[in-house]
Amino acid sequence: MLDSQPKTYYITTPIYYVNGLPHVGSAFTTVSCDVLARYQRLRGRKAWLLTGTDENATKVQEAANKANVPTQQFVDGLAVAYAECWKRLHIDFDDFIRTTEPRHVRAVQEFFSRLRDRGFIYLDAYEGWYSVSDETFYRDSEVADGIAIETGKPVVRTQEQNWFFRLSAFGDRLLSHIQENPDFLLPEFRRNEVIGFIGEGLRDMSITRPYRGWGIQVPGDPANYIYVWFDALINYLAAVGWPDDPNWAEKWPADLHFMGKEIFVRFHATLWPAMLMALDIPLPKQVYAHGWWTVQGAKGGKTGASLPHPTRLTRLLAERSGTTEDLAADALRYLLCREMNYGLDTEFSVENCLRRYNTDLANDLGNLLNRTLNMLVRYCDGVVPAVTSHDPEIAALSLEVQEETARAFTECRLNAALESIWRLVGRMNKYIDEKAPWSLAKAAATGDEAAREALHTVLYACLEVVRLVSILVSPFLPVAADALLAQIGLSDPVAAARWEDLAWVGLTPGTRVSPPQPVFPRIQELTVDEKVLHSLGSANPPAESDPAKEKVNIVSEAVPEASPKPGTPVAPVETMTEAAPPITIDDFMKVQLLIGEVLSAEPVANATKLLRLAVQTGEDETRVILSGIAEYYKPEDLVGKQVVVVANLLPRKMRGIESQGMLLAADVDGRAVLVHPDTVVPPGSRVR
Repeated sequence: MLDSQPKTYYITTPIYYVNGLPHVGSAFTTVSCDVLARYQRLRGRKAWLLTGTDENATKVQEAANKANVPTQQFVDGLAVAYAECWKRLHIDFDDFIRTTEPRHVRAVQEFFSRLRDRGFIYLDAYEGWYSVSDETFYRDSEVADGIAIETGKPVVRTQEQNWFFRLSAFGDRLLSHIQENPDFLLPEFRRNEVIGFIGEGLRDMSITRPYRGWGIQVPGDPANYIYVWFDALINYLAAVGWPDDPNWAEKWPADLHFMGKEIFVRFHATLWPAMLMALDIPLPKQVYAHGWWTVQGAKGGKTGASLPHPTRLTRLLAERSGTTEDLAADALRYLLCREMNYGLDTEFSVENCLRRYNTDLANDLGNLLNRTLNMLVRYCDGVVPAVTSHDPEIAALSLEVQEETARAFTECRLNAALESIWRLVGRMNKYIDEKAPWSLAKAAATGDEAAREALHTVLYACLEVVRLVSILVSPFLPVAADALLAQIGLSDPVAAARWEDLAWVGLTPGTRVSPPQPVFPRIQELTVDEKVLHSLGSANPPAESDPAKEKVNIVSEAVPEASPKPGTPVAPVETMTEAAPPITIDDFMKVQLLIGEVLSAEPVANATKLLRLAVQTGEDETRVILSGIAEYYKPEDLVGKQVVVVANLLPRKMRGIESQGMLLAADVDGRAVLVHPDTVVPPGSRVR
């Protein structure tokens, strides 16, 4: 159990280069870490979250020079901007470290000296490629035509007298540790990338550059400064007090380093563990790499058609919905964690975020809260009823969702945790329709006591699920969770809640609820023009005379919907006018047809026909399927519906979204009619 582990759970974000302002890419990473830390606290464990800024890079000095500002003044201002941005996103960090701080400089120089004393650092000539943009040395095999193959950034040939770290001495030890600790590097396919990288052979690494007035100088050799990546990694130790604080080991080793994939293989999964091994310092328990937000398939950045500034996007959400900026910040936290496919790259779109806000927060969660409270006020005078029995199905489902959520958190799949929680939300909205409390109330008014008891059971179940969901989503929505609980009559802050509070029957009969107030009001205007995108920091200024760019997505102008190609998992094909050639039973059996249940459905941005569906096709399997049925089905009508899925169709990427199957539908006079079983069957059942 998490609760029985006495050590503080120590989680770190990467420290961010301060050559520009934060954007939703860095915000996503930091919010995710805050969510994971809050989850640990919910489980009754003390958590300690570290974030900060990386200020010693050459490109930071270059950015300051370009701005005609002294470098220290430049980084001071940006460090404040990062810290303030994180606070506005309700990121409850315990420490914010800057690599220009004396404690960090002290730790880096001591680390360097100890390695040199042990013979793991030596002086030699370096000749090779270096990328200022990446702050990375590259081999000849990693460069083509003056460009780093891995990142596409320019490199320069350099020849220097540098200090080298004997990285080549640690290949076998690193591989052995990875094999003995399968959860050390995650996700699994990223771990395999590291194994491949090490297997190619590690070479000693240059860890200094000639000193040019900025950076941490090499102890005893002031003509050189310590390479920024060697310097930056040591922040994780410096923050816990190494080497001077005798209590530094109370937090170390870190339980989780969480970062983007670009700094995983080479630095956090190879260089950093080798550095720690060289000084016999315990390795972090887990290192996790997430994917990128992409913009037209390329990594989202800070210039051109780029990623929005988090505070500006929060304000847009607040302005368009009419909610407060605090609640809009919670909404952005939710959207970032829900939209990202952890581990893989995900296309980012402001319009997708606005639609997701409506679908999940305003519609699903908002409807459950508002319908429940309205019925309680109408039928029970706003007081939680006493019940003689509880609905066993809903109680069992809530426990199942808790278990799924805990498993997803353990695997750092925060989107999967939210999918599971919203499965409970979606079930309760359908449950209200099935149980029809209004009909029960009408019967109860005539003196039908059985109907009255059934009404109370239904209303209590709905209220109890609102309570449980509020606790489960509190790591994502810390402010909104308090607002949700307050409306059902609970005044204790959700930060005081613990996992044990998720036990069924936690709501006391007789509690008076508040009249419903929308926490996340619905957004009416879902489109954004280029002027708005520019104001978010996510597009270049629009040309005043260019009317063609009035309505655009976050990354580009809308493109026409392509005609389906054979095998595309979208609209049903036209009825064939000629008989298809016969096939054998063996041919048919190659097609895997499964029963799936639609967990969520939403329109795809800038596509008139496509819906994006989350379909459960097994006990532990949910897949995203794009289907061209938006002209015939409303998204809200599909949730809870069972469908037939072609499960072994090769995945296809459309509109930046990978579709993992196809729905079967009949073509009736040009209208798609979904095929579904005539009775409810378990998701994943084989169709034969």
